Amino acid sequence: MLSLVSLRLRAALPALAGAALLTGTLLSSPAQAAGSVHLSKVYYDSPGSPDSGSNTSLNGEWVRIKNSTSSTVSLKGWKIKDETGYTYTFGDVRIGSGASKTVHTGKGTNTGAHKYWGRSWYVWNNTGDTAKLYKANGTKVDSCSWSSRGSGYKYC
Repeated sequence: MLSLVSLRLRAALPALAGAALLTGTLLSSPAQAAGSVHLSKVYYDSPGSPDSGSNTSLNGEWVRIKNSTSSTVSLKGWKIKDETGYTYTFGDVRIGSGASKTVHTGKGTNTGAHKYWGRSWYVWNNTGDTAKLYKANGTKVDSCSWSSRGSGYKYC
């Protein structure tokens, strides 16, 4: 048999849920609470002036992704794209819980934390662009935009 308190609580739940929807105070979804793999910073204007096109300058331009989940995630087939459609595709790479991967525009030797796009010219537009992260199945996971030169980097 339900107590009077239980009955009143049951009656109040739909109203509380409606109020939470109206005020935007819902708790995060389980996926959000668990974290995500996301863009964390884009250094779109390599240090120094002007952009010389040297490999050192190209590698000063980069995008970093972070895994804030509690599990290791396979990035095989994941893509980073800009507005023009330049695309970097991850090979058989895994990103550990709490770890980051930095993808540099130029050429270099891939390591666990640093990957190299292998391009001979810049990807990210200094005056505005959007970095987008996609899963291997094509689902967009995250994006990060800027619209002015600003400081040369953007935390996402």
